[in-house]
Amino acid sequence: MKVDISIYRGYMNDKELTISGHVFRSWAPSQYSIEKRAIKHSLSILKMFTIKPMSNETVTLQFEDLSVSTKTLKDGYFNFNIPFNKNLESGWHSCSIKCAIGTFNIISNGEILKPHTGRYGIISDIDDTFLVSHSANFFKKLYVMLTQNIDNREVFDDVPKHYQALSKAGQTNEDSYNSFFYVSSSEWNLYSFIVAIANKYHLPKAVLKLKKIKTGLGDFLFTGSGSHDHKFEKIKEIISFYPELDYVLLGDDSQRDPFLYERICKVFPKNIKTIYIRQTRKKPKEKVQAALQNIDSMGIEYLYFRNSSEAIAHSEEIGFMDI
Repeated sequence: MKVDISIYRGYMNDKELTISGHVFRSWAPSQYSIEKRAIKHSLSILKMFTIKPMSNETVTLQFEDLSVSTKTLKDGYFNFNIPFNKNLESGWHSCSIKCAIGTFNIISNGEILKPHTGRYGIISDIDDTFLVSHSANFFKKLYVMLTQNIDNREVFDDVPKHYQALSKAGQTNEDSYNSFFYVSSSEWNLYSFIVAIANKYHLPKAVLKLKKIKTGLGDFLFTGSGSHDHKFEKIKEIISFYPELDYVLLGDDSQRDPFLYERICKVFPKNIKTIYIRQTRKKPKEKVQAALQNIDSMGIEYLYFRNSSEAIAHSEEIGFMDI
């Protein structure tokens, strides 16, 4: 029997920490190569969605002098929300997760972010916000996923420049940066692929918040679809965890981002600094414009843009950062 663990980047504040992952009775999705070409790449992607999560298995978190155990949920997911007030330096800190099943004793390493002191938090969608994905076209999206390996996937022009500048906004210390969160309707199956894309294009290192894992080929056909309310809930979690920050939200108009962000602004009217929405078609959408105008009426800056160069210019114009 094969047992494997996926650990997702965690984060902490001055009172608690949170970190999550999955346990599998199969290879974890991260074990399948995203560098293969042609049919081999397609098979790797499909295998990422034919994993076998293990429920009710004991997992143990080791972090600093802390050792805490819990059990996985029905879909193999585990999540630690632990009181933790030890004074640590800002930055990324190593941890480990252990799972003992019969004769198997699996240990995987992870990371937990202690944010640098600053004013801003950055929350970005992924598909068609920074990664070219064609989310609005069902067949084109699947075609891109199944035929284009990591060497061929692209981000939009000037995204790295804009995101890197956002990570330094308001920071006076050269070694300090703002915390980034990538919140998406992509499933946890694609976690390692998204991390690799971000690394390839030198995007800021981020905590990821993705959608419930899928376990079969039938589920794969509907990857990234369905309700997007989980994004609303995850963004609420982040802002509630760091309520002292002002936030920049980045998304696109291919699905529900403008309307989710409008709701977020209504719940956190004092926390949202600026909203950026990428226009994915030749013409702006009237309903998106209406939502953004409502956001503007709450005194929150926004930009509905085609090219990231426009977003960069806007950021400079409002004095949000020096680029």
